[in-house]
Amino acid sequence: MTTTLPSPTGTTTPEEAAEGTRGAWLVVMKREIVVRALNKTFLVGLLVSVVIIAALAAFMAWQGSKTDSFTVAVPAGDTAATAAVESAASIPEAQGGGAELTTLEVPDDAAARTALAAGDADAWLHPAAGSADDGWVLTGEADPDSTLTRLLTAGVAEQTLATNAEAAGTTTAELTAGGTLTTDRLDGDAVDSQTLFFASFALALLFFLGALGSGQMIAGSVVEEKQSRLVEIMATAVPLRHLLAGKILGSSVVALAQNVVFAAVGLVALSFTPTASILPSLSTSLLWFVLFFAVGFLGLAALYAVAGALASRTEDLQHTTTPMTMAVMGVYFLTFSASGTFETVLSYVPVASVVSMPVRVLSGDAAWWEPIVSLLILAAFAVVALLVSERAYRGALLQTGGRIGWRSALTARA
Repeated sequence: MTTTLPSPTGTTTPEEAAEGTRGAWLVVMKREIVVRALNKTFLVGLLVSVVIIAALAAFMAWQGSKTDSFTVAVPAGDTAATAAVESAASIPEAQGGGAELTTLEVPDDAAARTALAAGDADAWLHPAAGSADDGWVLTGEADPDSTLTRLLTAGVAEQTLATNAEAAGTTTAELTAGGTLTTDRLDGDAVDSQTLFFASFALALLFFLGALGSGQMIAGSVVEEKQSRLVEIMATAVPLRHLLAGKILGSSVVALAQNVVFAAVGLVALSFTPTASILPSLSTSLLWFVLFFAVGFLGLAALYAVAGALASRTEDLQHTTTPMTMAVMGVYFLTFSASGTFETVLSYVPVASVVSMPVRVLSGDAAWWEPIVSLLILAAFAVVALLVSERAYRGALLQTGGRIGWRSALTARA
């Protein structure tokens, strides 16, 4: 074991000072992680967010698995009406949907109206003007359910076609031969637009929660240490750039871990929903999101740390962090609603690319090299933000007496 002896004069040499502070950033980083991990507000917020994500997924699973049941009143002995309901009932089963239709035979119109009023039937299917040749009418206590109306419209059309085909001495199959329609898409296994919108909203929300919550925590930590004059004591033992590096890395680790937890809970929850088929594509997109967030948040964390250093009191934070908050909110609102060329452009713009590029990867719109180029651009932004923020942080941290501007911070001697 090697022991460093003090200099004969009793003072610390530059070499000894450098050796003592070389790992200061690591100590600060560990402190930031521990303090954040033990913060009750953070832990409660994390738990609430996880519960909300799980609850939303549970609601989606319930919505996807629930079956709507309808009772349709039909005239007693009317085989055409009964056949129309049976045809309508077979449509959800063929399409993988969830709806069940049953018939309730009624002797006359008065009995049908009574069944509707009593809630024994959801709708009453009967011939118009007393004859099926004039078409059919679907009557409800109020407007009939839209799903039921859609199914019975198709069921009536199918039954009518079968009746007319039989009268013409042919069959429905012969009349509809060659009339089937299938769908195809040029982009292969890309997800549908509704799922893509949901995924983009979820990624934008993850970015918003992680960037805003952790960023505000960094700024608050800096201004608290500055307002209590604790930073002046710390500055005598730890170089300010080490203090900044430790705060940035510690907060980045916590923010990234938080998003990983959210993403993992979301993926597990989605596995129980009808969208489980897109999990492989979504997992790849989430991996890109985590990588982009890890790089982009380094720059954001540095800027938030400067926002805290520019303030002299906690009350000043609202003013100094406003530009960052507006930028984060702008990314949130723009990215989940973007599409087409605008989304392509955003996928190369720091920090919007944290959300937009993973969404394009999920949609299959991005070539293999595009995420790499976008990530390099984001990394360049993070480096520039770190360099500028380090200079402003050192220039503003030890200044007191009111809010400090960026120009003053960058030109101050540190």
